[in-house]
Amino acid sequence: MSGSAIPMQEDDAPAAAGSVPRADGRRAARAVLALAVGGFGIGTGEFAIMGLLPDVATDLRVTIPQAGHAISAYALGVVIGAPLLAVLTAGWGRRRLLVALMAVFALGNFASALAPGYLSLNGLRFLTGLPHGTYFGVAALVAASLAPPGRRARAVGQVMLGLTVATLIGVPIAAWLGQLLGWRAAFAFVGGIGLLSAALVHRHVPDLPAQTGASALRELGALKRKQVWLTLGIGAIGFGGLFAVFSYIKPLLVEVTGVGEAWVPLFLALFGLGMVMGNLVGARLADKSLMRTIGGLLLWSVLVLSAFYFTAHHAAAVAVNIFLVGTIVAIGPALQIRLMDVAGDAQTLAAALNHSAFNMANALGAWLGGLAIAAGFGWTSTGWVGTLLALAGLGIFAVALRSARADARRTASAG
Repeated sequence: MSGSAIPMQEDDAPAAAGSVPRADGRRAARAVLALAVGGFGIGTGEFAIMGLLPDVATDLRVTIPQAGHAISAYALGVVIGAPLLAVLTAGWGRRRLLVALMAVFALGNFASALAPGYLSLNGLRFLTGLPHGTYFGVAALVAASLAPPGRRARAVGQVMLGLTVATLIGVPIAAWLGQLLGWRAAFAFVGGIGLLSAALVHRHVPDLPAQTGASALRELGALKRKQVWLTLGIGAIGFGGLFAVFSYIKPLLVEVTGVGEAWVPLFLALFGLGMVMGNLVGARLADKSLMRTIGGLLLWSVLVLSAFYFTAHHAAAVAVNIFLVGTIVAIGPALQIRLMDVAGDAQTLAAALNHSAFNMANALGAWLGGLAIAAGFGWTSTGWVGTLLALAGLGIFAVALRSARADARRTASAG
């Protein structure tokens, strides 16, 4: 059967990481918690710098936009590192690979804290981003392999929960340290989380082998599968709407809603709460009906993002809307499981590419939102940009659904 001829209900599909014996409940819970700590560290490291750009700019004697290039450098590292490391480490044991990835992440953050200048900081942020996608991809495979039947998406969601919780806890702590001790202390804090995660993974995650016959060439086979590309397209485009809105949320709140800057962190906290809630609920829904969940969440994105234009002028209404925009992250675990199901024997690369797609969504959404604002359509236009991206993702989903059903019919006829 080809990778695209996958039935629409994959809820009880075999574990993606291969035929490994499932761990007992307590051991599996400890393993998933260890993996989630890594997600917490990565999430903290990715987002903390956004609130410290003025401090970075002052210390390195560059403009704030130039300091922001460190954010782009990290995202570029994620996009490039996910497929590159997934292919190069295809034959590595899962635990060994996860520990190595977190060690590189930790060292990259410690080195970033010591960066002497603008160019060195950008280079180090690029290197620090390299393990990001592969870590989440492999962690998702491990979590799914340890989960009982019908709970794969919830296990993956628990790993990704570390990333969403970081927006509520890790990022504020890093920002506080940065303001108290300087921005370099924030990176050192993230490096410490990375080392802790590596130790926890080494202690609690089972030493699962790579899939039998795993190789770089076999992993590259994922790129031949149409459903892999369509699923990545849903993430890279359909998920971009969230970033089109969130990237410009502060100026919108100040300029349009009329909120004082002191209140902005409260609205950002609501966004973080929405992410946590969306991650938990979305994972449960995906375990019950994967494809319906993906389609339903894209429709939900259209509704929530289009409402933004109308709620932006009212503080209470926009607060609720920002919380709901955060829930769009619910699509993450569902797309991760879908990639596992359509990748065949090229699991690691496909799983890692999910996070490359999300970072592309970040870049695309922020860029298109910025174009709309620069064209004079105003801060609220980002809601319509997000709506169009969600509709485009829904269109790709419709193509994927139709293609998979056609492949399934051909396979049934041939059988």
